[in-house]
Amino acid sequence: MKERTKVYVITGEASGDLHGANMISSLLKKSNDINIRYWGGDKIKEVTGKKPVKHIKDLAFMGFLEVIMNLRTILGNISFCKKDIEEFQPDILVLIDYPGFNMRIAEWAKERGIKIFYYISPQIWAWKQNRVHKIKRIVDHMCVILPFEKDFYARFDCNVEYVGHPLLDEISKHNFSDTSDFLQRHEIDNRPILAILPGSRKQEVKKKLPIMMEAVKDLTSHQIIIAGAPTLSADFYQEFNSDLKIIHNETYELLSNSDLAIVTSGTATLETALYKVPQVVCYKSSRVSYSIAKRLIKVKYISLVNLIMDKEVVKELIQAECNAKSIRNEIDLIRENSEYRNTLLNNYNELEKMLGGGGASEKVAQSLLNMID
Repeated sequence: MKERTKVYVITGEASGDLHGANMISSLLKKSNDINIRYWGGDKIKEVTGKKPVKHIKDLAFMGFLEVIMNLRTILGNISFCKKDIEEFQPDILVLIDYPGFNMRIAEWAKERGIKIFYYISPQIWAWKQNRVHKIKRIVDHMCVILPFEKDFYARFDCNVEYVGHPLLDEISKHNFSDTSDFLQRHEIDNRPILAILPGSRKQEVKKKLPIMMEAVKDLTSHQIIIAGAPTLSADFYQEFNSDLKIIHNETYELLSNSDLAIVTSGTATLETALYKVPQVVCYKSSRVSYSIAKRLIKVKYISLVNLIMDKEVVKELIQAECNAKSIRNEIDLIRENSEYRNTLLNNYNELEKMLGGGGASEKVAQSLLNMID
């Protein structure tokens, strides 16, 4: 009897877990001849029915300083991962985003003759562009999700496959036409909702949530609700304020019912835009991490919305500008200036068109299956 194809998947963040789960779901529908082993979270666990080798809640470290402080743990994880791959002996290694870790594993695995499939490119267009040469050398096939990435790689004579953004598929799966159940379950009053998305890592939530809450502490026109990260407990959030209203694992339904949002830079900015919620984007890290990043990063914007549109669609408040007064000023501008708000929403519509027609997870699964075959 033929042994099933062994696929080893590695992702270390919530967004990678989501997109990886959708890709694996599509893959398993196309073939029941696949044996998956993975690093990830609860989304992939739901699809595979298997526990992760390592859970994303133990893997996410943010910023240069934080990485240095946790270097022993990270190096231990890399060593453990290599041993686990050697024991599993996969036919193909599927790496999803999480570049600091995954690029090290890719280089090591390539030397051992393992095929490398990379989904969601490292953001080398933002910094360390010379890493494109390493990717050309060690990655057998790359699927990218942002429209400008294919052109970026083409400049280096590197052929990648643009599949569109998987968030379009994920969002299309959810229909929240009946809002009454959501509002009743969470005892939400009749005021419009201002959603706060402070991030998925402890370090970034600790850094930004108090500032975000300070900005809206006397905003009585809106109900303030925090989107709880799946990897962080309600107790963790209530350390900041015991009266906080937190909703876990329903971020999309929260956004579909929201009128405004304060969002930490990252995938959440794009999710918020696709739900057509006006937002202000916040970024704040340690002084050391920010000072290093400022010297290295080569892009004009930090939010995916502005990067894709190549203009400032949403306001970005970075480091010193990420303060309660500036956040509140932007929130008030969106609330009170209908022309400003409408321009923002029109830009969201344009953004959605630029992201392609959907089907990213299906396309990635088919590419992976082609490579396996």
